[in-house]
Amino acid sequence: MAPPAAPRTYRQHIEVETPEHVVLDLEIAGVGSRALASLVDLAIILGAVLAVAITLRILAGTGLRPGWSAAVFVALVFLLFWGYFTLFEALREGQTPGKRRVGIRVLRDTGHPVTFAASAARNLLRIADFLPPPYLSGALLVALHPRGKRLGDMVAGTIVVRDRPADVAPPRQSEAGQRSRLVEQQLTAPLLTEDEYRLLAQYGERSGSLDPAVRRRFAAALASRFAAHLPPQAMTDEAFILALLADETARRQGRLAGRGGGGTGGLGDRLAARKSDRWDAFQKLAQQATARGLDSLPADQLTDFAARYREVAADLARLRTYRASPAIINRVERLVAAGHNVFYRDERTSARAIWYTVAREFPAAVVQARWYVLAAFVAFAVPLAVGFVLLRDRPALAEVIIPQVMLDRADEGKARMAAGHTYAEAGADVRPFVATFIITNNIRVAITCFAGGVFAGVGSLVLLAYNGLALGTAAGHFANVGVLGYLLQFIVGHGPLELFSIWVAGAAGLMLGRTVLAPGDLARGDALVLAGRRAVRMVGAAAVCLLVAGTIEGFVSTAPVGLGVRVAASAVSVVFLAVYLTAGWRAEAAAVRQREPTG
Repeated sequence: MAPPAAPRTYRQHIEVETPEHVVLDLEIAGVGSRALASLVDLAIILGAVLAVAITLRILAGTGLRPGWSAAVFVALVFLLFWGYFTLFEALREGQTPGKRRVGIRVLRDTGHPVTFAASAARNLLRIADFLPPPYLSGALLVALHPRGKRLGDMVAGTIVVRDRPADVAPPRQSEAGQRSRLVEQQLTAPLLTEDEYRLLAQYGERSGSLDPAVRRRFAAALASRFAAHLPPQAMTDEAFILALLADETARRQGRLAGRGGGGTGGLGDRLAARKSDRWDAFQKLAQQATARGLDSLPADQLTDFAARYREVAADLARLRTYRASPAIINRVERLVAAGHNVFYRDERTSARAIWYTVAREFPAAVVQARWYVLAAFVAFAVPLAVGFVLLRDRPALAEVIIPQVMLDRADEGKARMAAGHTYAEAGADVRPFVATFIITNNIRVAITCFAGGVFAGVGSLVLLAYNGLALGTAAGHFANVGVLGYLLQFIVGHGPLELFSIWVAGAAGLMLGRTVLAPGDLARGDALVLAGRRAVRMVGAAAVCLLVAGTIEGFVSTAPVGLGVRVAASAVSVVFLAVYLTAGWRAEAAAVRQREPTG
């Protein structure tokens, strides 16, 4: 009687080649598993936010100032929502706690572990995948893309795969003790033909997933067919079949096992029988390394893990050559994939490497993309000028296009100036919160401006033009009321860095958009990944500048200080920007010299 037909599967797969020249067949994670992992992660984030709020509330009773308490809360919430996924994926071999719970992992397209830059790219673009809410474009792309990629994965060059070493277990063997009782001789030839052994192995592999009634019916049919191969036993049909399978497997591990059967498929099954214990031992090591990383293994086990990984990879190649059963190949593929994911990973990031990235690579990316920055400036400056001229020419439009809060501030401007007040003031206790809120909000705007570029650059252009038009119309209205200096006095301290940062973020988005439309000589996917690496560094540079600008705005622009102090702060920010970009220029020049051929 033939075993039940395998159910039709619609799962997506991708093949990658390891450095050992073994091809891994990885299963792409679908919408359901990724959504479940995201829900688990979201629950963890919300729990962490609640824990932070409770902790700060308790600390407030011990004398912690409200301004600093609110600043810490805003900063931590921002880092949780924007840094949680990036940090976990980069530092924990592509797995957040939710992904680990579900059994999926982020990898690069090559099958190698995800890098920090790739993780940052895929997660900064979550805001684009979220549109239209809730996460519709991202979910549709994961469902329809051949490799299950959302926009973030396309830009980062990443895939999400199922990755759990224990997903495929060895064939099920029950009734402990039956094997030792039934195997009377280990040095005898196998009793069954290759086809018969394969039939029993398929039943053993799949019996655990069958309905009990169906399993009993198949066991009865198989027991009737194989009744002559073992002496009568006082056991159920299911126990009899599993005992016969255990007996035959033990025989094939003996020295004379090679004399039975024929064909390459039999060689594969006999290899599996001999290596099963070795694979079990490697599986335990792989599970530990997957859960806690290679650093969790002692030195002797680390060496053993490397040797066993190469051995299992070689076994997988032989099993394919021998055309072993799909279940056996699937199991060993999972083991090799698990070992590959933790064995081939980047070295842990050091503080020196982080400093070099922030101080050299970030500004170097801005210098390299200077023409995009110029284009972003034009996209911002033209609407600004148009808005200013329009409001100066038609003051009545202010009631239609300017928010009421800005109209009120303009109306109050003269009275506040006469009273010695500035555009925006905050008490010393509140300024830490104001600075933190401004920094996080501006970085969020920069990320949005960058992410909008993935829509052929349209999103970045719209946000740049909107921000320029808003500033231009506001300035025009303040000029009409006679308080433009009142507004500019507030902006002068932090404005240069803040505006430059928005242009850089917009330029990163324009770079993505240009690559989508005109990838050049490369395939669009490859060109998008290369552009994404540069764009993420540009966003990093924008974040550094916004950190400085927000600090000035929170502690200087909102303080009751004179124009001289504000101009001095502006000058310091311009000097900082010049030094930062000069460092980037030198790093870019050094990189160009290294790429030039010698001799």
